[in-house]
Formats: sequence, structure tokens, C-alpha cells
Amino acid sequence: MLTAPPGFAQPGTLSLLYRGTLASCNYACGYCPFAKKRDSRAALARDAREVARFTSWVAAQKRDISVLFTPWGEALVRRYYRSAMQTLAALPHVRQVALQTNLSGPLDWLENMDGLEKIGLWCTYHPDQTTLARFLARCARLDAMGVRYSVGVVAMTEHLDAIRALRATLPAHAYLWLNAYDRRGPGYYSEQDLTELDAIDPWFAQNRRPSPSRGKPCLAGEASLSVDGDGELARCHFVPERLGNLYVDALEDMLQERRCPRFKCDCYIGYAQRKDLPFQAVFGEGVLARITEAGQRRSD
Repeated sequence: MLTAPPGFAQPGTLSLLYRGTLASCNYACGYCPFAKKRDSRAALARDAREVARFTSWVAAQKRDISVLFTPWGEALVRRYYRSAMQTLAALPHVRQVALQTNLSGPLDWLENMDGLEKIGLWCTYHPDQTTLARFLARCARLDAMGVRYSVGVVAMTEHLDAIRALRATLPAHAYLWLNAYDRRGPGYYSEQDLTELDAIDPWFAQNRRPSPSRGKPCLAGEASLSVDGDGELARCHFVPERLGNLYVDALEDMLQERRCPRFKCDCYIGYAQRKDLPFQAVFGEGVLARITEAGQRRSD
């Protein structure tokens, strides 16, 4: 049976973390392997078919479902992702529709849409790809429309001034999450840096210095599954063991509690599902989009 810690958004809800063929991005971040990659027309057409099939499958279900789109590239510049989110959010059994984005794409599609309260945008600010003023203006537009969102930055030391300015200007309800720089080495952050960054994001320590995860109980595989464009299922993005296929196999035959086999899990997408950590309780219904309960309440 599905169990969950206090504050878990909806016991019995299945969370699906979807990642299809899309791999292209309109930004060129130096640390990202997908920066400025171009998908062929054939690849984009395949991705659109995959997203449509997934959306249709979710629409046909009877159980409560939450969806997080976690594309390798930037999805909201593609009309079919925006359309899929509109369709899913309007379904009564869909609890949440979240997506990771650099927030550079169109926002008009969010105006007056059905199910807007279910939309959650996990927005990343890239200081060397856009201006702070433009990014903040887009956040302000989300606020004006009543869209729930979180904002984050890869915490590179050369971007500390931008992080300070972002936190000083963002509304208080907007959680500013920080991802530790992946290429960091010992001593990358000074003690002063860490003091300041921990004050901005109280969960930064978990990201840069993840607690051991091997053998820990996790909702991944029990109440959360990773699915690719072909419908292939795994417990999460970071444990590639195949569990079955979304379009062929019965979910009831594969959903069960599984202990984590990894030594550590240093990505929020993964460790947010751990039962021994507080993220399900802290983020509640905003857990997939990294939106705190304060961010959920402010537009209720």
C-alpha cells in the first residue's frame, strides 16, 4: 500500500516524470551538454507524437496523476508542450502539471486557461543568457496571471552577484533554489559563500552534500515513475533498471516500495521522493515543481 509522510500532497496519486526525445535548447550555457543542440525536424515530429501519446494515455486513466516534464532541452518554446500542459491541467483527475523551463518561451497560453491552479513552473535563471530585468519581468507576469512557480540558479561563484540581486527583487513567496555547480571541487565555495548561499536556500546543503541514499526508502517506483517517449518505465531518472512499459504493462504489477540502490542522490528530482527526507512535507502539492507551500498559498 502507498504510504507517505505528513504533508504528502495526495496519497494515492501517481507521479509521472516524463522525458521524451526533445534535446534541443535555445540557450548556450557552457556547463550544459545540450546547449544550442538542434533537433532535426524528424526528431521534433517524433517528440510531438510521443507527447501526444502520453497525454492521451493520461487522459484515459481513472486514477489521480501528477506530471512533471523534465526535458533535456527547452520545451515551452514548442507549441505541442504548451498544448499538452493545457490539456492535462483541464483533466479532473490530474492533480499537478509541472515543467522545467528557462522561462524564455511564450506565456500567453497561460491566460485564463482551465486548471491554471494545477500548473507549476520550475524556472531556471541563467545570468549569462538573459538579463535580470527581463527574467524578473517574466516572473512578474506569472504573478499577475496567478501562475505558481519557483526560481533557481546554478550556483556558480561568478554568478553570486546575480543571485543576490535575484533574491533581493523576487517576491517573498518565490522560493529561490540553488543547485551546486556540478564541476565544483574541494574549496570551490568559500565559507563566506556557503553562509550566504545557505541563507538564501535552506536546502542548498542537501544539494551540494547529499546524504547517503543507498538502502533508503523512496517513493520512486512506488508512487512515482520515470517514463520516456516510448513509454519505457523506470523508478526514476537515475536508476535505469526497466520496470515495464506505460502503454503495455499493468502499473499495479510494478508499483511497490523499493530501496534506493545508489550511494548518493544529488538531484532534487530524485531526493525529493525519499521518505526519510522532509521534501514531500515541506513542498506539499508543489513538490514536483519545487514550489514551497508559501508559493502554493499566495494565489489561493
